[in-house]
Amino acid sequence: MTIPIKNREGIARMREACAVAATVLEQLKPLARPGITTQDLEEAGRDAIARLGARSACFGYQHGSKRYPAHTCISVNDEVVHGIPSFRRILREGDIVSLDVVVWYDGYIGDNACTVPVGAIPPPLEQLLRVTQESLGLGIRQATVGNRIGDISATIQQYVEAHGFSVVRDMVGHGVGVSMHEPPEIPNFGRKGTGDRIKPGMTFAIEPMVNLGGYKTKTLADGWTVVTADGSPSAHFEHTVLTTEKGPEILTLPRCPAGTPQIS
Repeated sequence: MTIPIKNREGIARMREACAVAATVLEQLKPLARPGITTQDLEEAGRDAIARLGARSACFGYQHGSKRYPAHTCISVNDEVVHGIPSFRRILREGDIVSLDVVVWYDGYIGDNACTVPVGAIPPPLEQLLRVTQESLGLGIRQATVGNRIGDISATIQQYVEAHGFSVVRDMVGHGVGVSMHEPPEIPNFGRKGTGDRIKPGMTFAIEPMVNLGGYKTKTLADGWTVVTADGSPSAHFEHTVLTTEKGPEILTLPRCPAGTPQIS
């Protein structure tokens, strides 16, 4: 399928949607502390999205016969993605929690995620979070006009596996714009020089999902929550990125007076 190219108006609206998503995520991060439930995080995210005049792209999202029941995805420890918030799930010291925020705003999507520690976490988990976040940065640098999608995928995989971790194979990054999932698929594994050629005006959700153990996953009976097959912890970092002639631009960085920073 053809990868959509955003025009000037579309890019401007994408920037606004991504600014909303980034703001909500920044507000959620400090709330992830011992004693808080994942439903507490969900309600904070729901309220922040509404205050900013947006709506959740997750709430009611249909997959098969099931609709996602929450406004944010909150995934703890061995939950890779799509964790459903609950008052029964209480965060404890040493947990890691992935916060995934996707919003609709003025007809466009903003999509971002990160994994944060709950209190103090052991060194292997610190390294897992660091390597996953660093792999995202390296992957974004490959989203350069003239490169191919496989350059992003291979770079992430090589960095993660060089540190002894594994990349999830069952879920992938993707194009994003007027809908949450647009072409192309962006796996976190692959070969350089393969896949579609990157052109200016493309918008990608690049999102490494990295496991401390093996790469295999399974989906729980709720039909949504994806967990590691071996019970090992998992981390998830994601940005929405615009491709430009000057290099990739991260649209989901918190705004600053100097404007939206670029990856150099």
